[in-house]
Amino acid sequence: MPPDQASTAPPIISVSGLSKTYKSGFQALKSIDLDIRRGEIFALLGPNGAGKTTLISIICGIVNASGGNVLADGHDIARDYRAARTKIGLVPQELHTDAFETVWATVRFSRGLFGKSPNPAHLEKVLKDLSLWEKRDSKIMALSGGMKRRVLIAKALAHEPSILFLDEPTAGVDVELRHDMWQMVRRLRENGVTIILTTHYIEEAEEMADRVGVINKGELVLVEDKHVLMRKLGKKQLTLHLQTTMSAIPEALRDLPLELGENGQTLVYTFDTQAEETGIASLLRRLNEQGVDFKDLHSSESSLEDIFVSLVRSRA
Repeated sequence: MPPDQASTAPPIISVSGLSKTYKSGFQALKSIDLDIRRGEIFALLGPNGAGKTTLISIICGIVNASGGNVLADGHDIARDYRAARTKIGLVPQELHTDAFETVWATVRFSRGLFGKSPNPAHLEKVLKDLSLWEKRDSKIMALSGGMKRRVLIAKALAHEPSILFLDEPTAGVDVELRHDMWQMVRRLRENGVTIILTTHYIEEAEEMADRVGVINKGELVLVEDKHVLMRKLGKKQLTLHLQTTMSAIPEALRDLPLELGENGQTLVYTFDTQAEETGIASLLRRLNEQGVDFKDLHSSESSLEDIFVSLVRSRA
C-alpha cells in the first residue's frame, strides 16, 4: 500500500502509554504512544540502549509492559495474546538457530508452532524469495552468517504474518547482503506486509523507510515522514572563528541562519546539503561588507547523536 493511502487507513499497530520499568528501577520506556500504518516501512532509530529492542519485544509479547497497551491488527497483545502474536513475525538480532536442523525442517517447524496447517507451497515461495531454496536441505550450522540471517527471516515469515519486525537486520552484515535485504524488504511490503525495523544506520532508514521514529533514553522523541527527517539530518554547519570578539550578530545579517558562539568568538552558519545553493558564497560576501573578519573556518555534518541531543534538549 502506498504511504499516502496507508496514512488514511486504521493503524495496524497502536501503542498507547507504554512504559517499562525493570526490577532494578531502570526505566527502559517512558509512556510511548505510536501508531504504525498498515503497509508502511517504519524505521525506529536510536543509539544502543535507547529502548528499541524493549519496545518491539513488548509488542511481540516477549517482555511484559509495566503500563499501557498494544493492539496488533486489532488484537490486544496482553488479553488476546495468541491472536495478536499470530499476526506478527519477529527477526531478532541474535543468530540463535537450531544448528543441526535443515533449513526446510526449521522453517516447517516454525509454521507449525503457530498452529498453521502445512503449506509446502508457501514455504517454498518464502525460501525462493530469500534465495534459500537451493539450501533447503543444508544444515543451518553449515551456512554463512548472512544465510543464517535469511533463515531467521524465513522462520518469521513461515506462518504468513501481516506484520514483520526486523531488529537490527543488517548489523554485522556486509554491504552486498545489506542491499539484498533492502530489496527483499521492499518485495515483502509490495506483498502487503507491514515492516518495522530498528537500526542505528542512518542510511538504512534513508534507503528503506516511509516514516522514521527517533527513540532516545526510553522516550519517543519524534515520529516524522522520512523525507522531512532526512532534511534535518542533511544539515551541515560552517563554523567561522572570528578575528575579534562579537557581542551580537549585526542587524544586517540577522536574516541569515547564523548563531553566535557563547564566547562571541565564533559564528555558526547552518545550511542544507540537499539544497541547490548552500548560500556560503553570499554569506562570505555579506560578512566582508559588514567588516566581519575571521581567521579560520571549518564545516561539519550533523551526526545522528547531534540530532538526538538537539531534539531532547528542545523537549527538556
